[in-house]
Amino acid sequence: MAKHIFITAQDRQRLLDCLATLQEFPDKRELPHIRYLDKEIHRAQIILDPMETPPDVITMRSRVRLRDVASQKKMECTVVYPSEQSPENGRISVLAPLGAAMLGYKVGDTFEAELPKGRTEFLIEELLYQPESAGDYHL
Repeated sequence: MAKHIFITAQDRQRLLDCLATLQEFPDKRELPHIRYLDKEIHRAQIILDPMETPPDVITMRSRVRLRDVASQKKMECTVVYPSEQSPENGRISVLAPLGAAMLGYKVGDTFEAELPKGRTEFLIEELLYQPESAGDYHL
């Protein structure tokens, strides 16, 4: 059974708007990711007031430290909107399997992502930056 996840009302609306645009003229390669993200958004508990966002939840534009459970390799990345992605700089699109999979989870949670190398389990070790905790509600 999937763990409970959270999403701010602002992130939810922005992501739904983004998905609506993408669904009009979808790239066939992105369809599975669009469907997965849509499902995740709809199962998430909505946080109406951004000031009430738990400080350990991954929201859009959060920077996190993850650990691959199998290899023990650590990585840092930021979950961003598709237009902001820059994988070489650790800016992972929310439409990418890793970005969609981690959104809404908390520090200490594990989650799985379907990566090119196969299904991979990650542990969320630390939230290095979260816009809501930093008072950056405009992002």
